[in-house]
Amino acid sequence: MYWNDLNNNLKAQYNSKVYKLALSSGCTCPNRDGTLGDRGCIFCDGAGAFAEQGDIPAQLEAARDRVAAKAGKNAKYIAYFQSFTNTYGPVERLRKLYTQAMEPEDVVILSVATRPDCLPEETLDLLAELNRTKPVWVELGLQTIHPASARYIRRGYDLPVYEDAVRRLKAAGITVVTHQILGLPGETQHMMAQTAQYIGQSGADGIKFHLLHVLRGTDLAEAWRAGKMQTMELDAYIAALETCVRHLPREIVIHRLTGDGAKRDLLAPLWSGDKKRVLNAIHSAFRRDDVVQGSALM
Repeated sequence: MYWNDLNNNLKAQYNSKVYKLALSSGCTCPNRDGTLGDRGCIFCDGAGAFAEQGDIPAQLEAARDRVAAKAGKNAKYIAYFQSFTNTYGPVERLRKLYTQAMEPEDVVILSVATRPDCLPEETLDLLAELNRTKPVWVELGLQTIHPASARYIRRGYDLPVYEDAVRRLKAAGITVVTHQILGLPGETQHMMAQTAQYIGQSGADGIKFHLLHVLRGTDLAEAWRAGKMQTMELDAYIAALETCVRHLPREIVIHRLTGDGAKRDLLAPLWSGDKKRVLNAIHSAFRRDDVVQGSALM
């Protein structure tokens, strides 16, 4: 059994566990402000309505407090701009946000989630500049390589846009982490494995796997209530995840094996709300099935 796990990579590099501090940039999204659409991706609930939750130093302090019990006094952190499109705005505004987030000594990495079609040259130059001070990760929401699925979730860009973004980010020396959703309607286990293998060969340094889950207030919730789509059962998710991991090159770092939504808004599948149980089931299955990352590529 082997997979290239993020936690082990960070422990080896920083000699301690590294915790994420989720921050709000207040950025909107071209899929919500009318540029591409006004309802967002089909699974997006628009939580937070792009409002900043106070200035960055205050957000960092609040986020530290939330993990203080498990992090300990000498913990190290990733400043993580997570929700929506965190490069979608004037570069000088972004500069202030990013530099404030990186400033504390205990913040060792800046991670910025965004869309591949929202990386203008001046923003890429800023990220490259900051990357010379501390490591910068850029997370890209690809989700799938299959055109029908991309249309269904209203992703709003084609694969060449993603490929160009990865090429430009890597040329600037920036770490790229790509997101994939498992369980999109109509996708078989083989199709999911194709997406994982593509991500592994695209130049990305890391991958985050997510389960398609239904949140209250989304267009996906309407489809689910109408019986137009179903979510995966736990066993099916684990089987698909195992296949995807086997189709990933060994050098790709797996940042996440599953994603979960806010329990208060989760409609389906309800099993995904018990993250500890889900991760225990995944690890147990990986041991049982002797999952080895990249074994399908050998």
